[in-house]
Amino acid sequence: MIQKPKGTYDIFGTNSGKILYLRKLITALMDKYNYDYVQTPIFESSELFHRGVGETTDIVTKETYDFTDRGNRNLTLRPEGTAGLVRCFIENKLYVESKPLKAWYFGSMFRYERPQSGRNREFTQFGVEAFGSNDPMLDAEIISIVVNFFKMLGLKGIKVNINTLGDSESRKMYRKALLDYFKPHLNELCSDCQTRYEKNPLRILDCKVDSKNEVIENAPKMEDYLNQTSLDHFSKVKEYLKTMGIEYIVNPKLVRGLDYYTHTVFEVEADIKDFGSQNVLGAGGRYDNLVETIGGPSTPGVGFAIGIERLLLALEAENIDITEGKKLDAYAFSMSTNAKSYMLSLVNNLRMNGFNVDMDYLERNMKNNFKHADKLKAKFIIIIGDDEVTNKIITVKNNETKEEFKVKLENIVEFLDEKLGDE
Repeated sequence: MIQKPKGTYDIFGTNSGKILYLRKLITALMDKYNYDYVQTPIFESSELFHRGVGETTDIVTKETYDFTDRGNRNLTLRPEGTAGLVRCFIENKLYVESKPLKAWYFGSMFRYERPQSGRNREFTQFGVEAFGSNDPMLDAEIISIVVNFFKMLGLKGIKVNINTLGDSESRKMYRKALLDYFKPHLNELCSDCQTRYEKNPLRILDCKVDSKNEVIENAPKMEDYLNQTSLDHFSKVKEYLKTMGIEYIVNPKLVRGLDYYTHTVFEVEADIKDFGSQNVLGAGGRYDNLVETIGGPSTPGVGFAIGIERLLLALEAENIDITEGKKLDAYAFSMSTNAKSYMLSLVNNLRMNGFNVDMDYLERNMKNNFKHADKLKAKFIIIIGDDEVTNKIITVKNNETKEEFKVKLENIVEFLDEKLGDE
């Protein structure tokens, strides 16, 4: 038997309903913030991620799905959403549009890592990006979207951790300080950190292997190397968060795992019992140099991403039910072969008039059709036999009260409208 690849999963039944509900909620939320949906290819040129995400990022060095196609092109399944959206922004010259350009995405990402709860090799992300403004108010708005989304879902104990990585000048000074500090301690660091030392020493601070290492614990702090521009930006972000009533904690160790971040970085977590480090459900930050790095004009940007699978696990752990359940207005079945075409025409007409309708395809007997209507939770049952076809009269039964009605064919839409409206 052929089985799905390790680290992937099928979405069906209740889970498919949850995914669709989240997407519907996200669409409504994004409309409120005036963000437009953008969809990019699932695979892109490998160079995009090596240039954009960063060579020292674990995603690129260890986790990307790289392959060569039949045209001998080097391609990569997208491991995250930001780089692809930036490529779209540049290639389609969206930078000539009115700014800021505000976009959101929802789709599959791919990373080769050890599958575990809430972390798969194929996973779904909801993300938001805004290009064209370096106003710290936009940083605060991006954070507010994550916080408000989690609140709408009913999650409790929402906490925002923020930090600043400063602008290019500040990072240059901080980088030198880290190089000087870590140089005599290289043998005390893991092999990955020894590689990061030359390419991006800030990534050493984000190391999961050496997170408790005293060498990292005692490393210089970014806040001591911020210039006035960086200090002012971070101060304004904090001020705007307070204005919106969003509580935050400044975490100097927060770096984030992607090389492209500048200024604000953040993680949003919720208080979920026995969830441990997976309490972080959404994260992001500002990336003012990424568009230029990938080949576009100098354009500031800021965004975030949320892992949908981990979010669903969090909702389940908190006993938050987002299952909407299908709403079937009517279920139809025919009493004879001659009535099937009549039933099909009627059901098609009802669907085109906005009703959710299903019908019998297995020629069940009446008893089994009633059972099936109950299983589908149909509000009304439509019964069509030879008499109904001849007289153009539809038998309609309220599946809850069991009350039965005889309705003229030309009045069926009006009848269901009225009855369902009463409910």
